[in-house]
Amino acid sequence: MEVCACTEEVEVLVFGSVIVDFVAYAERLPKAGETLHGHKFMTGYGGKGANQCVAAARQGAKTAMIAKLGDDSWGSNYLQQLRKENVNVDFVEQCQGEATGIAQISVADSGENHIIIVVGANNLLSGNDVEKARNLFKTAKILVCQFETPLNATLDALNAFEGISILNAAPALVATPPELIKAATIFCVNETEAALTTGCEAISKLEHAKVGLHKLLEMGAKNVIITLGALGAVYATSADPHKFIHVPVGKVPKVVDTTGAGDAFIGALAYNMARFSSLPWHQLIGAANQVAAYSVQHPGTQASFPTGQVNKGVEYAWKEF
Repeated sequence: MEVCACTEEVEVLVFGSVIVDFVAYAERLPKAGETLHGHKFMTGYGGKGANQCVAAARQGAKTAMIAKLGDDSWGSNYLQQLRKENVNVDFVEQCQGEATGIAQISVADSGENHIIIVVGANNLLSGNDVEKARNLFKTAKILVCQFETPLNATLDALNAFEGISILNAAPALVATPPELIKAATIFCVNETEAALTTGCEAISKLEHAKVGLHKLLEMGAKNVIITLGALGAVYATSADPHKFIHVPVGKVPKVVDTTGAGDAFIGALAYNMARFSSLPWHQLIGAANQVAAYSVQHPGTQASFPTGQVNKGVEYAWKEF
């Protein structure tokens, strides 16, 4: 098996998905069986893994991606785009006879969205790719994984990593394998994903979030972050399981498109943890909140991510709840 020595320093390593977005904008989302007239269509670069990698790179992190693309024009274009974003693509492979993953996205004027993904070549990511990039797994500071690629490969990646790992359990699973929950340093989900993963009621209030945090810790998570959209984020740790922290976010003047906001948060969080590991978690999460808030005020997925830090040097508020 060929193994790359890859001596370039990497702060944030992403093992995950690369998907091309096909986005239609309309006044509202269609009901079942309904056809609507839209007012805008665009293609873009997406996939949770690549989104999070690009978000971290735009913050200033030295990043690398481990992923699979099809041998089609979409894959070739995406590979060039990752290079333009200063992402190390030594382990991004175009697979012969495979199609690049795609996402069909509908976005309402309110910013709400519906997304269907067909992962294509992403399904070929495996434990062999972990072995090929083992030097990166030994030296990178932060590993980021998601659920848009095979779960056994994701588990191999988490188990092989020697630094801080962030598992964004999205798309959420009704029965998430417990070994995945336990393997990551940080288990991060949004309110919908937290409810689905835990079987709890819909999370719309902080008290609901507390139940979700407690349940995920009981399920074996070491540290849990739940993002709550306009409410910011909450977190808890297994080291102090009865302490629940809320990190609010400022009011957003106008929500344009929420697509990719969670990925903007994860990428910024990974960057902050790589560069400012001595800061308290509420500061790292607060800064990531600001990047996500910036994202929802702009259209597109990666196109909405800021270049450079947002509100640099700000002291972020937090409170127990």
